[in-house]
Parts: sequence; structure tokens; C-alpha cells
Amino acid sequence: MSDLRLDATQLDRYSRHVIMDEIGPEGQQRLLEGSVLIVGAGGLGSPAIQYLAAAGVGRLGIVDDDVVERSNLQRQIVHGDDDVGRPKVDSAADYVAALNPDITVETHETRVTADTVADLVADYDIVLDASDNFATRYLLNDHCVLTETPLFHGAIYRFEGQLTSFTNERGGDEPRPCYRCIFSEAPEPGTVPDCATTGVLGVLPGTVGCIQATEVVKYLLGKGDLLEGRLLLYDAMDMSFEEVPVQPNPACPVCGDDPEIESVSDVAYEGTCEISAD
Repeated sequence: MSDLRLDATQLDRYSRHVIMDEIGPEGQQRLLEGSVLIVGAGGLGSPAIQYLAAAGVGRLGIVDDDVVERSNLQRQIVHGDDDVGRPKVDSAADYVAALNPDITVETHETRVTADTVADLVADYDIVLDASDNFATRYLLNDHCVLTETPLFHGAIYRFEGQLTSFTNERGGDEPRPCYRCIFSEAPEPGTVPDCATTGVLGVLPGTVGCIQATEVVKYLLGKGDLLEGRLLLYDAMDMSFEEVPVQPNPACPVCGDDPEIESVSDVAYEGTCEISAD
């Protein structure tokens, strides 16, 4: 770890961290030296960006190729009415700059594809999946498993959310699950409507994105128990949480005993994210 000295402004800004025995100045320095790639600057990405920046996670990469629409503003809270028509990555970067000048923001106005994922992920410690489509979720999972990059997953639908965490540490005494261990293939295209069709409770992604950010901060600090091996299901209508144990799948095509996926080029990610026949 580099110089542990926080300046007077940082000691003031992060004082509620610094006084905690579990964090202290050393832990805050860990956060400041951490880097996270946030894939998606929409409903889930917005609260994650807010709280990671506020907590002092020093370098944030934001990936999104979309522009702000007025219908986004009901839930995508790093954007404002004046941002309509702007690239989401630019609007989000401006938000962070106004919130915490300690944070370096790197914007990537692009899609995550099999051709771009390696370059996007390579420079970051952690990936936070705030995407809104199955192709990106499976692509991030497969790449992060193959490169042993920690991946923090969240997803929402109408009034419901789900979360889990994957450290993707391989070769230990206990096998660890990945996203494909839980969901071996994506549903058929068109079978799961998006929020433009079915709607989404505006405050729902705030809860889910904040939990994703919490998991990232805990990982960077090396504190607490992560959601690894546990799928957390949240129902906003019932105000209930359910935890489902998740086991590694020995037949998983990417992390199992005899993996078929050795590169993201082995998978056709549009559709059901099946292994390519080639």
C-alpha cells in the first residue's frame, strides 16, 4: 500500500470511516486505491456510482453507450432534466466530479462485447454488473471467471431484485459458483420483457444498487461476509428478502470440472448465450 497519509480535507470528508475500527485510515486508503468498472449508468449503476464515489473508491470506470432520456429520470438518479440527450457516461462523470473531487472517472461510451470486454476490464480491480440484458451478464461472467476478476451482480424486474457476488478465486479448497452455475443459459429472446414494456418501481434499483456498492466496499476493505454462494432475492411489495444457497455446478461450461468455454469467442452471446458450435 502506498502513502497512508490522508490530507486534512480527506480526514474531514471520510471521518465517519476513519473513526471506525473496521476501516480506519488504512481502510480508507484501500478504498482510495481501489478501482471499479461499472457496466451500465442506468437504474442500478446510478446508486452504485453515487455511493462508491462518496465512499472514496478512487477510480471508477463507467461503461454505457446510451443517452439520457426523460423516462430514465424516474430511477436513474445521477442524471437530471438538463442531461436529456447527453451521453449517460458524461452525465454520470459530471455528477461524480461535483460530489467528490478525489475520484478519477474514466468514461467508456461503448458496448461491452466479446471484442471489447478484455480491454475494458483489464485496468480495474472489480467489475460491477449494472447491465440490463442477458448477453452482457453472461459475457461479463465468462470473462471474469476466465481472468479471475471479482464480479458483483444485480438485476431488477418490476418490483423485484436479485443480487450475488462472485470473487472468482479459483484453485482453493472450496469450489466457488459463477453466474452460469445458477443460470446455465439465458431465456429465449423476447420471453422476459424489459422495463420499457412492463415498467419498474423507481426506487427499486436504489436498494439493489446500494447493496451492490456495499459488497464492493466490503471486498476492497477485506471485511465482512460477501454474498458469494448466496443469491439474495428482494421483493419491494412484500418488503422481504430471501436468501437462496448457490452451489458450484461441476458441469458448468466455464468453471466446472471439464469447462468447454476457454475464451469468450467460444460463445454466441446474442440469443441464449450458448456455446458456439464452431
